Amino acid sequence: MHGNERRKRLLQILSNNQNHPVSGTALAKQLQVSRQIIVQDIALLRANGAEIFSASRGYMMLPSIQSASRILKVFHADEDTEEEMTLIVDLGGSIQDVFVYHKVYGVVRADMDIRSRKDIHRFMDSIHSGTSSLLKNITAGYHYHTILADNEETLDGIQVRMAEKGLLAKLQDYEPVDFGKQS
Repeated sequence: MHGNERRKRLLQILSNNQNHPVSGTALAKQLQVSRQIIVQDIALLRANGAEIFSASRGYMMLPSIQSASRILKVFHADEDTEEEMTLIVDLGGSIQDVFVYHKVYGVVRADMDIRSRKDIHRFMDSIHSGTSSLLKNITAGYHYHTILADNEETLDGIQVRMAEKGLLAKLQDYEPVDFGKQS
């Protein structure tokens, strides 16, 4: 199978599994190539505009219904993490990623793919059962999320509710405005 054909098949596999991440190992086995080839193919597909992201459990395509996105700057204590995520998913959003803007390191980002309370519980169990800390802790609690939703009105509702709960933080002068261009 040639590269273009393999990448087309890769997109089909991910499209057919939009509700479940597919591991690089499983993709490699299915397409009879190495995992490194899958990583390279994913990079090429992303460069050509494919909405593929990496979650801790594998690769996923963003659902086509979630056409609106917004980056929100957030600040809260560790014990408020579950409440923050629950508020977002209960109001119809999903959390694509978490990232921090560090004055020395720049943008440090991690994919999350939180779409439901089940995903939240899985994430919280992972945090509580390990020795790792939340990414927000390297910037004293300040962090950002890319929130996805069906429409701008849903994002507006999430943003208003987060502001009411005191979870949103103000951008500082030194922070880049267009985080999408940072890597």
